[in-house]
Amino acid sequence: MPPFTVLHVCMGNICRSPMAERLLTLAVRERLGRLGADPTRSEELLHSHSAGTGGWHAGEEMNPPAARQVLGRGGDVEGFAARKLRSDLIDAADLVLTATTDQQEYVVALRPDAAARTFVLGEFGRLLAGVDAGGLPPAQPTPDAVYARGVALVAAADAARQGASALHSDDLDDPWGRGDQCFSRVADEIEETVQPLAVALLP
Repeated sequence: MPPFTVLHVCMGNICRSPMAERLLTLAVRERLGRLGADPTRSEELLHSHSAGTGGWHAGEEMNPPAARQVLGRGGDVEGFAARKLRSDLIDAADLVLTATTDQQEYVVALRPDAAARTFVLGEFGRLLAGVDAGGLPPAQPTPDAVYARGVALVAAADAARQGASALHSDDLDDPWGRGDQCFSRVADEIEETVQPLAVALLP
């Protein structure tokens, strides 16, 4: 059921997964703008949200250097509050993107039936590049079309990995407690997946 729902997961839900959450929303809004559609309708088409495997930071705002990366790239951080991952969030997600392989394994241990739609972020970006967009349902900036295309895209990426594990290089470094340069590099790596994802959903 629309909207196509993407759940981002990291450890504390104050650095990597919030950046991914908000940078994917930004990428979808930018695609809608380029297509002449209303960017403020992005939430009707795609719901991007996040959680952490640990609940230490529950209720906190995004870590300031992470927020600076989102704001500096044109996104917004308003209304964000960290939370702990729950099984129902996994159940409701059409795609789960984790920062690391350890977190992917954590998600699948909680919900084994989510294995086919759970990827390390970098792994999904790598697989996405090899998906034949011509085999996906027709693209339109409507909730039903984005949902159908997204679900097919996830299935194609899962088929492409052929049961292989993610690579160590697919993991995102944890920038917590490090400088803006590290946060900038991690945000760049996030954009290398979320921007092509937005393009694939809304070509």
